[in-house]
Amino acid sequence: MARVLKVLRTLRNHWKKSALAVCVFSYGGHWLYGKHCDSVLRREACLEAREFGRQLILPQEQLRKATVILNPAACNGKANNLFEKNAAPILHLAGMEVKLVKTDYEGQAKKLMELMEHPDLLIVAGGDGTLQEVITGLLRRSDQASFSKIPIGFIPLGSQNSLSQSLHLPTDNRVKNITAATLSILKGETVPLDVLQIKGEKDQPVFALIGLRWGSFRDVATSFSKYWYLGPLKTKAAHWFSTLREWPQNRQASLSFQMPTPRPPDEPTERPPRPWLLRRIIHRLQHFWNPPVEECPQEEPEHWEQKEISTVELSIMTQNRNPAVKRPEDSMVVCMEPDSLTVGEFIAIGSEKVKDPAQCSVKGQQLEASVCQLGLPQGGGFFNIDNEEYEAMPVEVRLLPRKLRFFCSAERRQELLTHAH
Repeated sequence: MARVLKVLRTLRNHWKKSALAVCVFSYGGHWLYGKHCDSVLRREACLEAREFGRQLILPQEQLRKATVILNPAACNGKANNLFEKNAAPILHLAGMEVKLVKTDYEGQAKKLMELMEHPDLLIVAGGDGTLQEVITGLLRRSDQASFSKIPIGFIPLGSQNSLSQSLHLPTDNRVKNITAATLSILKGETVPLDVLQIKGEKDQPVFALIGLRWGSFRDVATSFSKYWYLGPLKTKAAHWFSTLREWPQNRQASLSFQMPTPRPPDEPTERPPRPWLLRRIIHRLQHFWNPPVEECPQEEPEHWEQKEISTVELSIMTQNRNPAVKRPEDSMVVCMEPDSLTVGEFIAIGSEKVKDPAQCSVKGQQLEASVCQLGLPQGGGFFNIDNEEYEAMPVEVRLLPRKLRFFCSAERRQELLTHAH
């Protein structure tokens, strides 16, 4: 008992050192527990991948070949280490032949896609910028019609991974996010995603999976890092300081658009059985003696609707947030935030858009279209195309419905369908 009292007396007399030691040991324990949990997640994912690798294949079959486009600079230079520790073992244990291609500089992924041979599947390991470069290079190819049928996997390794929430279950654990995304590639379930083709007057088109943003909220988001010392208040502070520099923050533009087009029926996944030989011969003879008359369909004139807009921010987004839902029309969503916002409303809406840039506020005007032509004044600032910055200019934005197929986890797909109903 005396020894216990002596220890307590020592702790009381040196309470500052005692408090510091408690904090250090608590933080160290929490850090070690997190490392242990990450190791358990990796082990479970590797065991599941090993089951795929143990499946027998026929003698005439070959191993699936996967080409991985990895951006080592993603996530502040940590992407290569994250891939090697969390994703690469899963792919190798599954018995997949992996060809790893690392990019050295910005824009290289576009050039690599122009020279790439047809793989069985394509994997993009990086963030929004890497993914946008890959699909742009892919859809600029002369044989993009056949190349775009290759299924694509997305392993989220970047600072911003906007598409990951549409394909995989959202989680704050990076290791779980990466391993779950890699396992979804092995399971083979895919969903079709829309693509936006954004074309200026002179440059080659740029392609996007999320959308285009232009306006004040986008501009303010680029200044968040200046107010890092304000912690969680930095977003509201950045919007408030921007109103002190300029108010009102309205943008003038002209918008022409076409209404959405009806969605054609999906192509059958299974081919119908081939008719008997005699039936095929009779059918060909009928076509020979009485050839069908082909009627040239009359093309209806394109109907464009035009409007002059004054807005705080304009966004043109795909509907890839929920790719599991089958919609009656193929469309992209155009959102125009009103120019009559008060300072308080500007700060509140801007803070919400930090969490979800694709959402349109209650006061915003929203419409759906299949093609848009956006006319901007001189010195229009900058666009955000899939969270990558481009100089703003007059552009045509065209929807390419269900152009690419991405691997998706079955759990996330079921969850999206449940929320839709």
